[in-house]
Amino acid sequence: MKTELSKTFVLLLFLTFATIIIFNLPIAHSFKVILILVLFSLKFLSVAFQFMELKKAHVFWKASVISILILINLIIIIS
Repeated sequence: MKTELSKTFVLLLFLTFATIIIFNLPIAHSFKVILILVLFSLKFLSVAFQFMELKKAHVFWKASVISILILINLIIIIS
């Protein structure tokens, strides 16, 4: 169990550094936003399923978290 948490933590660090690198790349702003949202979604889901132990939860809670994630992403994309 401890190694799984460590692997998730390393993944979160890697995704955070990838976000910093993407932010500093000379590419179109809209493309940056989409890439950063994808990384944010991966980090959000890994924290929710690993550290909040959502993978052991009822299907309703899993669907609720994924729905909230989709809603957050849509709000950011629209605005």
